[in-house]
Amino acid sequence: MDSVTQIALGAAVGEATAGREADLKAPLWGAAFGLLPDLDVLANPFLTDIQALTMHRSVTHSLMFIALVGVCAAYGLRRFHRDIPVSVGRWGALVVLTLGTHVGLDCLTTYGTQVFWPFSNYPVLHGSVFIVDPLYTVPLATGLLVALRGTAMASARRWANYAGLALSSAYLLFTVVNKAHVTGVFNEALSDSPPERVFTTPTPFNNLLWQGIAETDNGYYVGAYSLLDPDASVDFRSVPKRHDLLGDQWDNPIVKRVRRFSRGYFIVRRAADGALHIHDLRFGRNDVGLTDDGEYLFTYELQMEPDGTVVGITRGKPPFDVTAALLRRFLARILGHPGASSAPSGAGSENRSPAS
Repeated sequence: MDSVTQIALGAAVGEATAGREADLKAPLWGAAFGLLPDLDVLANPFLTDIQALTMHRSVTHSLMFIALVGVCAAYGLRRFHRDIPVSVGRWGALVVLTLGTHVGLDCLTTYGTQVFWPFSNYPVLHGSVFIVDPLYTVPLATGLLVALRGTAMASARRWANYAGLALSSAYLLFTVVNKAHVTGVFNEALSDSPPERVFTTPTPFNNLLWQGIAETDNGYYVGAYSLLDPDASVDFRSVPKRHDLLGDQWDNPIVKRVRRFSRGYFIVRRAADGALHIHDLRFGRNDVGLTDDGEYLFTYELQMEPDGTVVGITRGKPPFDVTAALLRRFLARILGHPGASSAPSGAGSENRSPAS
């Protein structure tokens, strides 16, 4: 999730764990440790693009990191705050719960979190919540801010914070149940020609409008469904894989990293200048699939030697031209107006599928 949300969650967990004894120091330390795992991005200037891609959410998001930092920080905080009646165990609980909720929340997004590093680089992901979702963050932050207006011993302070945590946690449960329902809708829409697998993920800033990616032998069906749609039909577009363009580089170590990161939901395209691009479908496009000329958010250009060997990648950053017209179409699609969507042609590479 975004850093603001993780700071708010960390502060709320810190307040709930030791706010009565440590007053404002508990949410402040909770906020600090809530942000700590995401500071791994500070290493990016010293890494290649492929290293940065797979390093994020690995070391600092692992169970081993939580355990080691939890023990060290518990004793460190007890020594640093000798005048505060908080035990080593309570400080340790604050740190472990803060780091643990950070990692758990990240696991519900689409990026992938290497919880079991260094024993496994398997990226845990559920894809039930977008990385920025106001309906999760606002109740959490509101409860925390109301709580911090009170004195440390006030029961109203604790209950305001508990209420924020409870409401935001209930919303997360809703997103998990919602994902199960939406996945069923996409599977039913493709029941006449069942795909190999289906991946569903919410679109930006909401949990009503979802994108579904269904894999077939030669491509993917990509469609959208809103909980407010008048019926459960889904209009898909067909996206060819073109994995054959990778040729003998399929098992190249760099390509394998990109393949693993994308969980196999990727397409390959050759640009006008001859360069090969890999597009990760899970993160969608900068037009949310509502226009004819959107660009994929996660695109990697393969850097190749003259003999065709892949030696690196460069991640391109598509332009974000958020217009009032696009926002209106996006809102209309969320509210259940399928006509707001367009069937992107992708320069002739994507076409509307008869599946519905």
